Amino acid sequence: MWRATDETLLAGFAVGDAGAAETFVARFQRRVYGVALTITRDARLAEDLAQEAFVRAWRHAETFDPRRGGVGTWLTVITRNLAIDAMRTQPRSEFVDPDELEWLLPPASEPDPAETTVRSNDADWLRRALVDVPDEQRRAVVLAGVLGFTAQEVAERERIPIGTAKSRIRLAMSKLRRARAETEATR
Repeated sequence: MWRATDETLLAGFAVGDAGAAETFVARFQRRVYGVALTITRDARLAEDLAQEAFVRAWRHAETFDPRRGGVGTWLTVITRNLAIDAMRTQPRSEFVDPDELEWLLPPASEPDPAETTVRSNDADWLRRALVDVPDEQRRAVVLAGVLGFTAQEVAERERIPIGTAKSRIRLAMSKLRRARAETEATR
């Protein structure tokens, strides 16, 4: 079963194949838990969210579209959204530092070399592009774009007016779009 593709495991998981389910969970449990823990910083909550992420993957396996990304990415997005929703319903006493988001990078042992290459190239490109974005704008766009914070939440986190938060996010996104357009033009 370990040699099965992620898509095959997801299909087996969806129809209740115990072997596929066990392998699927084993393959992704560290990533799912790591994403939840990174965002929530609460081990118990992260465990609950990881379990809920797998339940949602099982219930909604038919919505997976391989044209939009890999199974690992799809499952990471499910987990991220659950964690963000959980954080929004709880008072925030401690926030995740955007600089600690290395946990969200895919593991080095990704089974699909083509997906790994594309993801690695995109991550490398984003890291290089963010170097040219001023620190305050970089933090705002990472909080909004990766963690899903609203502009109001970015403002509260950074202790700045909401208009300033919106401007920082907009300016950073504009710089990233220009950098992406320049990269595409040189290909």
